[in-house]
Amino acid sequence: MTPSTADHSDMSIEDFEELARSAPETVTLELINGKLRVKPVPDMPHGAIVMWLLRHCMQQRPELALYPEQGLKVAAYRKGRARADGALAPLDHFVEQKGEWADPDGVLMVVEVTSHDSDSDTESRDRVEKRDAYAEAATPVYLLVDRDNDTLVVYSKPEDGAYQFHSSYPYGATVTLPDPVGITLETEKLKDYTG
Repeated sequence: MTPSTADHSDMSIEDFEELARSAPETVTLELINGKLRVKPVPDMPHGAIVMWLLRHCMQQRPELALYPEQGLKVAAYRKGRARADGALAPLDHFVEQKGEWADPDGVLMVVEVTSHDSDSDTESRDRVEKRDAYAEAATPVYLLVDRDNDTLVVYSKPEDGAYQFHSSYPYGATVTLPDPVGITLETEKLKDYTG
């Protein structure tokens, strides 16, 4: 397998989008911080975590939807492209947008679930680069489900391209996501998805 990252800072958005469109279905590409990223194929526990979170969101905020694998224009001047594991927004929020990469305005929260892929660059991708890209896009809340550490990390209050607050919670804790999300997660179930 080729490395999961390549520095293509001179790659245009148009060239990236054409490359992403022509990639096989088994490959998901992102452009974060000028770097071409190959997003690992999710394993079964990864999908179970996203579905667990989707159910919580639907039950507590039925006027919202958690859109899995939503493509978003991120980073400074929308020059990046990220495929969020989940994007929480009002129902039908993305209906009027064209193409597969949506403007992040109106998205209340993005979710990433770390991968257990040995070739993965989760440390830089999910914990740093995507966090910073979502903050630059002024997404109010970034929820990172960190499977390496069995924690949920909640980032909030984006200002000047960085989240001003973050808190970490172990699996099993009760986690109340800050406004404008306002959802409370009982995370004991996440212990079933470790390993």
